[in-house]
Amino acid sequence: MTHDTPQDPFATETAFTAAPDAAFGASGHDPVPAATPVAAPAAGGVDPRRLHLLREVELGISVELGRSRMTVREVLGLAPGAVVELDRPAGSPVDVLVNGTLMARGEVVVVDDEYAVRVTEVVSSDPSVGLGA
Repeated sequence: MTHDTPQDPFATETAFTAAPDAAFGASGHDPVPAATPVAAPAAGGVDPRRLHLLREVELGISVELGRSRMTVREVLGLAPGAVVELDRPAGSPVDVLVNGTLMARGEVVVVDDEYAVRVTEVVSSDPSVGLGA
């Protein structure tokens, strides 16, 4: 017995899009789109025509100033005014994480009395993604 693994629709060689003049089905009410082939992206590249599908997806962005390890006793002992030392020197860049994945580094700034991050470096393990372009 074989198990078919689901394929990633973005990993296919050729995709199809509905033509603007889609025909109607046998009932006359259900549209049946005509298939038009779309060229596959260059090897390892991202097809910008497919990327538009994800533009409205919300992602969780967090900024990490630094890290520290504490015992449960130390955490329970925290009170207003306590200082938690972090593993980074003052003035070093902060990490910008997208859904928990490091995507950029930057510096903390203040904009209209709120904290913000000025991106100074885009970090990507996959240069074909084209972040920062």
